[in-house]
Amino acid sequence: MDVKSTLAAQTYAATKPATAPKPGAGSGAGEAFAKTVGDFADTLKQGEQVAQAAMTGKADAHALVQALAQTELAVETAVTVRNKVIEAYQEILRMPV
Repeated sequence: MDVKSTLAAQTYAATKPATAPKPGAGSGAGEAFAKTVGDFADTLKQGEQVAQAAMTGKADAHALVQALAQTELAVETAVTVRNKVIEAYQEILRMPV
């Protein structure tokens, strides 16, 4: 029995570096969220700029419609994600302690 536990300890020690977290790998989700929020803000800003350009006659109607469609899609996606987060939070609150 002692031989098996020694073998198990050696095997664990050999595989431990392969499963160890890499430095800086834990911040991936935060960076991805920040990039998503930045892309959302850029989409809204670009839609606003195209709308202003269309009002002054510097952009055509096709560019305006395309920018508005992209902005609408971005807002709908953000609202859907927000609703899912709220739904998950409410589900956690309903869990018995």
